[in-house]
Amino acid sequence: MEEKREEKQVIEFSHCSVLLEETIRQLRIKPDGIYVDGTLGGGGHAFEVCRRLEGGHFYGIDQDGEAVRAAGERLAPFGDRITILHDNYCSLKARLYGEGVEKVDGILLDLGVSSYQFDNGERGFSYRFEAPLDMRMDRRQKLTAKDIVNGYPENELYYLIRDYGEERFAKNIAKHIAEARGRKTIETTFELNEIIRAAIPAKMRRDGHPSKRTYQALRIECNRELEVLKNSLDDFIDMLNPGGRLCVITFHSLEDRIVKNIFKKNESPCTCPPEFPVCVCGKSPKGTIVTRKPILPGEKELETNSRARSAKLRVFERS
Repeated sequence: MEEKREEKQVIEFSHCSVLLEETIRQLRIKPDGIYVDGTLGGGGHAFEVCRRLEGGHFYGIDQDGEAVRAAGERLAPFGDRITILHDNYCSLKARLYGEGVEKVDGILLDLGVSSYQFDNGERGFSYRFEAPLDMRMDRRQKLTAKDIVNGYPENELYYLIRDYGEERFAKNIAKHIAEARGRKTIETTFELNEIIRAAIPAKMRRDGHPSKRTYQALRIECNRELEVLKNSLDDFIDMLNPGGRLCVITFHSLEDRIVKNIFKKNESPCTCPPEFPVCVCGKSPKGTIVTRKPILPGEKELETNSRARSAKLRVFERS
């Protein structure tokens, strides 16, 4: 019975890994190298990395316990070539140091929410299914989307939905949420959907589901997604061996802007005024941006995986 349950999780977590061929090509995998997937998910990218290793080692980390179990099953044929860690990738440097690893040859981050997480109604990530307002990627943490919706001051909700959801009706949505929770606690996704729907003018509801941007904002806040990304990329670049590459796949402009700016800062860190004839700040480049423009999915991939449409791959190489 246990084996059937594990198999079901693997099937559910299997989904089309976005920009798979392009990412593997950009990692330039060496058979004896050390590679890391900071967002392991169902192990799609990881499988392609592992099957190219001979004498090398792969480390996969994910904060979602169900992803860890599913990827462990999928990658089991690679035996002692793999190590899987249940943690947020912001802990990657410390966790690898605990494994005796200070430098690696490549790191991958796929920042998208997995198809499994969206399609598993009980997780509360999707406005398509009625479920408790959860949205935790790591179910060990205490903060949930329900806590945010019912506990954040109205003004904080407004800024959150405006900035993280890029929602033009953020102020009205926050107002409607505050009024609704004053009557009763907001418990489920469908309750929240109705509140958001009432806050957006009818003629403006034709551009996709009215809850889409607000759910994005709540998910980002609940899982500290942008904070973790900002605080991790510099460390990841420092962990790379010369010639090693960091590949990051983003799915919305907020993530992409962070990656783009941190890559630029590491390529051109000098803070001296333009009129200075020589650099005196002492900050030297750590590497080069491989992708001056992000790599986008091709038409063939988009035909089979519509969720790849907003994906962008950026790559940085350590000097």
